[in-house]
Amino acid sequence: MMMSSRNSGSTVLRHLGLRLFSSAVASRVTASEPAYSLVLSRPFVPSAPARPPASVLMRLFPVRIASTSAAPALGGRQEGREAKSSPPAAPPSGSKAVASYWGIEGSKITKEDGTPWKWSCFMPWETYVADLSIDLKKHHVPRTLLDKIAYWTVKSLRFPTDVFFQRRYGCRAMMLETVAAVPGMVAGMLLHLQSLRRFEPSGGWIRVLLEEAENERMHLMTFMEVAQPRWYERALVFTVQGVFFNAYFVAYLLSPKLAHRMVGYLEEEAIHSYTEYLKDLEAGKIENVPAPAIAIDYWRLRADATLKDVVMVVRADEAHHRDVNHFASDIHYQGMQLKDTPAPLGYH
Repeated sequence: MMMSSRNSGSTVLRHLGLRLFSSAVASRVTASEPAYSLVLSRPFVPSAPARPPASVLMRLFPVRIASTSAAPALGGRQEGREAKSSPPAAPPSGSKAVASYWGIEGSKITKEDGTPWKWSCFMPWETYVADLSIDLKKHHVPRTLLDKIAYWTVKSLRFPTDVFFQRRYGCRAMMLETVAAVPGMVAGMLLHLQSLRRFEPSGGWIRVLLEEAENERMHLMTFMEVAQPRWYERALVFTVQGVFFNAYFVAYLLSPKLAHRMVGYLEEEAIHSYTEYLKDLEAGKIENVPAPAIAIDYWRLRADATLKDVVMVVRADEAHHRDVNHFASDIHYQGMQLKDTPAPLGYH
């Protein structure tokens, strides 16, 4: 009778192991060792969540426990900790590691000599040799009312620039490029939208204008290596860019011929500023430091190029922008649209 009671109690406690025992205690419940002796010898500690042995749960919930998804979760706690702490397996040798969830891997770009390409702001196929033989003295004489408005608007903007920067041409060039990179982007964007609305090509002008904006941005990246802007100059860039972008956007909507003519005159002023910059470099007023590495790669300059070489190629770029925008304005004056005339060749 006594043995029957002890066996019955042991069976009941084994079935209630989920509520009464921790996993360490419940795992010791066997037919040969009475369960009540375990309760008396080791008190129950409720701080850790109890986990019954798999054999008990298999008898209580045979369908759920027998499934393949639940079986690994019912293993001992020690095995679970080891699985979490073990590092992920390394990919097999010779296989490529996936760079993202979508399986897209970044391109590995190299230079012509096989060395890694270190620039992310431009690619090797976007580099070129500037045309230093371009005429720097060409000037469009303002004849019509819109020409005169464009000309005197640009001239009026030069006075506060001269007062603010004086002969600090490095900072002046940096500020100039933050403004000069706006018109090409605005004009290219509006032509792009017009091409979509009218279901017609652009004659290559979208690419030329966006290329102009990108080229001006590369001027800025170059001069950032030469002169670091001060905090108030950065604040000025925010203000000027916000005002100029919206003003040029409205001007291009109202009169593309006026907008392009104004950029043409703006580039003429840029040529003048870079010419003065070169004079100070040649006179020794500004140190002719080695050219930044980004400029050497972008314009394919010599390895021993200097700041003077950089200013010369930038000035040649501005002369090219001058001709393109005056040409675009002339097309509109003739009553045509840009799409009706093939765009001039770009840089590359």
